[in-house]
Amino acid sequence: MSLREVGPRDGLQNEDPVPTAAKVALLDALSSTGVRRIEAVSFVHPKAIPQMADAEEVWAAAHKEPGVRYSALVPNSRGATRALEAGFTELEVVVSASDTHNRRNVNRSTAESLDDITGLIDQVHEAGGSVEVIVATSFGCPYEGNVAPERVAGIVRRVLADGADRVAYGDTTGMATPRRVRELFRAVPPPTRVPTLLHFHNTRGTGLANILTALELGVVEFDASVGGLGGCPYAPGASGNVATEEVVHMLADMEIETGVDLDKLIDAARLAQKIVGRDLPSGVLKAGPRVPR
Repeated sequence: MSLREVGPRDGLQNEDPVPTAAKVALLDALSSTGVRRIEAVSFVHPKAIPQMADAEEVWAAAHKEPGVRYSALVPNSRGATRALEAGFTELEVVVSASDTHNRRNVNRSTAESLDDITGLIDQVHEAGGSVEVIVATSFGCPYEGNVAPERVAGIVRRVLADGADRVAYGDTTGMATPRRVRELFRAVPPPTRVPTLLHFHNTRGTGLANILTALELGVVEFDASVGGLGGCPYAPGASGNVATEEVVHMLADMEIETGVDLDKLIDAARLAQKIVGRDLPSGVLKAGPRVPR
């Protein structure tokens, strides 16, 4: 089982801007936990997400731990150019299954975004990099309500035909439930055929249940965010991502290996609390790292 830590990007972009040095400190702390993948920064326009305006500076100052795969989120080809120039080789780009959410997020239709992603994939491949396409609102939209799994499947077919290296499914507002997870995977390519990652928010408290369901379906890669940081600025009511330490704690008790040191991860979560200046929602932070028996 592999976890991608998204707190430095997905988490901090939803907080008031924090100093560059604090971002670097959190990124370095997470790099020492044993997590195998980290989404480090995003290369978006500073006017859209001012919290990520210092992406180049953060990445230049961060310690690159051997064995950790670092990635960056980009909104379009311009962002991809910045990420490649900064030295990233693993890029992620988001398109929403919901047309309304896509317009709120990047001010264009889903179809327009897909056309841009086609060129972006070619651009990144020519530079020797890889592209993961994240399909946001895969389980429901705050504006349109239910999203048909067949619509998500159509987007995935398109991006795979255009050369995407990986796909991910985003539960942007925490609408996913085990039933919705099963329904989606009846429509989309199985994770045994296409490298697949799931990104769950815990808005309605179903995050861990969704991860267990996806594990049963063969998915072994998931996003999580230290302390439960995160959300979506264009999804009203969305709370944070599933907390990384909660996922690691649950899996350790199930004797499923993640390679993550839970004590170091909790230290990183405490640092995240200090950086953002408030208590984070992680139950492990409140109750401790071990379940009494």
